[in-house]
Amino acid sequence: MHIPTTNSELSDHPTVYRDGLLDGQVVMISGGGSGMGRATAWLAARLGAQVIVCGRKEAKLLDVVTAIRNAGLKADLAVLDIRSRDSVADAFSLVFERYGKLDSLVNSAGGQFPQLAIDYTDKGWDAVINTNLNGTWHMMQAAARQWVERAVPGSIINIVVVQQGLHGVAHTRAARAGVIALSEAVSVEWAGHGIRVNCIAPGAVQTEGWAVYSEAAREKYPRTNPTMRAGSPWEIAEACIYLSGPTGAWITGEVLTIDGGGQHWGEVWTTGKPEYFAAATRLWDDDSVK
Repeated sequence: MHIPTTNSELSDHPTVYRDGLLDGQVVMISGGGSGMGRATAWLAARLGAQVIVCGRKEAKLLDVVTAIRNAGLKADLAVLDIRSRDSVADAFSLVFERYGKLDSLVNSAGGQFPQLAIDYTDKGWDAVINTNLNGTWHMMQAAARQWVERAVPGSIINIVVVQQGLHGVAHTRAARAGVIALSEAVSVEWAGHGIRVNCIAPGAVQTEGWAVYSEAAREKYPRTNPTMRAGSPWEIAEACIYLSGPTGAWITGEVLTIDGGGQHWGEVWTTGKPEYFAAATRLWDDDSVK
């Protein structure tokens, strides 16, 4: 299976959705400069939406926006730091001033590093929590406040992580679990305002972010689920459209896990599999042991 990753590939990769599905809509995507966020930006733009890609690095955002525009589609950028409330508020003000509305927000921004939990420093822990939990909340609340003030509906999609079988990134699992709990809670609180909030939990999806993991770990990722392959950012993008678009009109407070069944059978060891568990696996596979 070929996994599209470049702007050129994303510009014409086949999709299940019809042309014009998102005509007239405005879609904002954090972390839109790469990976799942970039794939979602391309898909939303190809379906007719005005997309705004957000992130800290203007050069990455401009690369995506330029490519989308060169394809004759609508794209804009907003440089922001999701960890800063002021930065987030300024970006949302810019979007509403420029486009007059926002239909969907996809929170794809985040970051982590593989490390055994016992070795976390305060700085490392705080960095992951501030980005993945606090940053996502800043985006969620800013969007909701704009929608409530204008008495219009909206949709939020939060990209989290699969919570079963993922090892070596306890900090991001903790942060993303907080995002899931937040999403479930506010999906009830905000339902009266017409605001839907859902999460997507990807498994081993092949993106540029794999570079933070060791080569040995990356080689094993396609075998961490019963389908024996890695996921594609495009598959996550199509799920974002499913939940945020008209097909998801009666879905809120849910977590859609997309991991090839890995949460039911499989394990991802981002820091390498400890000998304690590797030995158990070898013993299980040794037919000579009775």
